Amino acid sequence: MDFIELPHYHGEGQETLAIQRQLNNINNFQTVADVFKQLDDTTRIRIFWLLCHCEECVLNISAMLKISSPAVSHHLRILKNSGLIIYRRDGKEVYYKAADTPQAQLLHKMIEQVMEITCPK
Repeated sequence: MDFIELPHYHGEGQETLAIQRQLNNINNFQTVADVFKQLDDTTRIRIFWLLCHCEECVLNISAMLKISSPAVSHHLRILKNSGLIIYRRDGKEVYYKAADTPQAQLLHKMIEQVMEITCPK
């Protein structure tokens, strides 16, 4: 990519060129937008936050959030597809928890900072 001459010069230099290069990586920004789309629902945020602290099955999540199991399954599928949660099967039971990834950990911290709460001990 060539350096784009900006309409107003404010002392731009190599940093501006690096920024312009990053701005052209639209797929990277789309990835971030897609992750945030996963958290555009209060119930989904509650489920994600819960799964940051424990491993649970659909029925227990449903009981704790007081919503139907099909609704929980819908939200879990979206969170799983985004890579924010993982699951394991034990016989017929499926257990979910937050993924151990930098992205999931960052979102967990962000939720708690915004809500001004801390993790339960």
